[in-house]
Amino acid sequence: QVQLVESGGGLVHPGGSLRLSCTISGTIFGNYEMGWFRQAPGKQRELVARITTGGSTVYADSVKGRFTISGDNARNTVSLQMNSLRPEDTGVYYCHMRGTFYWGQGTQVTVSS
Repeated sequence: QVQLVESGGGLVHPGGSLRLSCTISGTIFGNYEMGWFRQAPGKQRELVARITTGGSTVYADSVKGRFTISGDNARNTVSLQMNSLRPEDTGVYYCHMRGTFYWGQGTQVTVSS
C-alpha cells in the first residue's frame, strides 16, 4: 500500500515563501514521475510542477520562475519551494504519483494580507 502525505501549508503574506513536502511510503514497484497540483474553490485542478526520475522539471506558466520542485530519493520526499507568493496561488496543494491513483490528502496554502 502506497501512501503520499503532504505537509508545509499555511497562511502567508503576499511576497512570502512556503516549502511543501510530500513523503512517499509503502512498496513502490519501479520509478515514477511526481507532480504537484493545486485546486482553488470552484476551479479545476491544475498541474503546478512535475519532476522526472532523472530530475527534469516542468512548470505551469503562472509559477515559472517562482516555484521549484525537487526530489530526495534517499528520504522518499518530493518538495515544492514557493517564493514570491501571490493571492492567486491560494488553494489546496496535492502531491501525485504520475500514472497512478495515488494522491496525498492535500495541504492548504493561503496567501493573504
